[in-house]
Amino acid sequence: MSANEQQQNATKALPPGYRFNEFEIQEVIGGGGFGIVYRAWDHLLERTIAIKEFMPNSLATRSEDLSVILRAERHQRLFNAGMNSFVQEARLLARFNHPGLLHVLRFWEGNGTAYMGTLFYSGMTLKAWQSSQPQTINEALIRQLLPPLFGAINTIHRAGFLHRDISLDNIQIQENQLPVLLDFGSARKEIGNLSDETEIMLKPGFAPLEQYCEESDAEQGPWTDIYALGAVLHTLIIGTPPPVSVVRSIEDSYQPLSDLRPEGYSLPLLNAIDRSLMMDATQRPQSIDELASLINLPVTDVEDLLSTIGEPPVSPTAQPEAEPVPATETEAPVAAINPAASAAEPLIAAKRPLRLSKPLLLLSALAVLAVGTVVWMLNRTPQSDVAQPVNEASPTAPVADATAAAADAPALATVYLKLSNGDTLLLNNNAMTVTPNNSGYAVLNLAAGDYLLQVHSTQGDYSQQLKIDRAGTWLINPAH
Repeated sequence: MSANEQQQNATKALPPGYRFNEFEIQEVIGGGGFGIVYRAWDHLLERTIAIKEFMPNSLATRSEDLSVILRAERHQRLFNAGMNSFVQEARLLARFNHPGLLHVLRFWEGNGTAYMGTLFYSGMTLKAWQSSQPQTINEALIRQLLPPLFGAINTIHRAGFLHRDISLDNIQIQENQLPVLLDFGSARKEIGNLSDETEIMLKPGFAPLEQYCEESDAEQGPWTDIYALGAVLHTLIIGTPPPVSVVRSIEDSYQPLSDLRPEGYSLPLLNAIDRSLMMDATQRPQSIDELASLINLPVTDVEDLLSTIGEPPVSPTAQPEAEPVPATETEAPVAAINPAASAAEPLIAAKRPLRLSKPLLLLSALAVLAVGTVVWMLNRTPQSDVAQPVNEASPTAPVADATAAAADAPALATVYLKLSNGDTLLLNNNAMTVTPNNSGYAVLNLAAGDYLLQVHSTQGDYSQQLKIDRAGTWLINPAH
């Protein structure tokens, strides 16, 4: 959680001592742009729990009577959609009874918003673990964490659902070093999907290409979560996520781990990660069982995991105290604008036929999705809590000094611009010499500032304003 989000949460949070019947708020322990997470005391069962409140900072604020109110009437549709998705996620999670999954005790509406109460975990997220104890991460630790993670993800898949938000900050490591897969983040995604602004939120480096192609035949399935899990393992081993999948579809600079051979890691594990990160979804393991077999690891079911931690199986209405704190919203958004497309389907999809995607259809859908759009915004700093790094442009790609004023400033953003041979490009009314690569994209590295892009071709003219105010990557396909 950023310092700005911490300050916002502190000013908007419910005060200590506030009661929801038997639940008493004690303190704020986390949250982000879409919710606040509290530590609370259950007076009835005399135990600590966690309560997550739906509170999208960009849409709502807190009134004097502690109710949540909209910042503007135009936000009503987005707020309602986000809150409905929040409640539906709580209802879904309450159905599962796997110690590796977040279990919801209760969910309710009040104060003009919604809440979910979960059992409480100590420990830290895998992202915090990697940041604070990188020297402890090795193949032995990974092989210890994977079986219960496999079991948790497999439980979701067998019920006909996908998680679609697996990342380092959505995996909690308890003090006994057993992992727990945290919430789906569906409210922020639903708001992003319905927003007309740059708020479709995917985690750069962790989302496969089919998650950027909601309107195409690029079918999502277990292989979608397997890509994200492969990205988690890649990040643990290398220190950074793999290149963003949309960029890989244009110019794939992914270096297979089986070629890099990082010291201390076995070839079967590295090969399994490479397979999980294949751009062609049909080339990835098609199930958690298949992935587990590549690494020669079991898929831990509920009874195995409970036996490991020495607790008997429990019913959904009588859970042990050690349960996870809901995930914080710390990742930067992946942004996309597609005025011609309808809203993407919700994160938690109903059971659907798992039809395999084809690379040509994926790339075709990407081209449609990218028309005149910003595809994502992300920070390149590897250890940033705000974003994950994106791959640098090819060493042979042309670099544009946008204006004289920005010529000496460091490049902040990479812009991939679709051009045909013979097209001419003006940047802030200055002619630019650029050459498209084999995929038909020219690359511009731009410093912070305001830019006017103008493309002249035999098919017509195109112009677009860009405001570069933070690190990121743009994909622009002029609509002639």
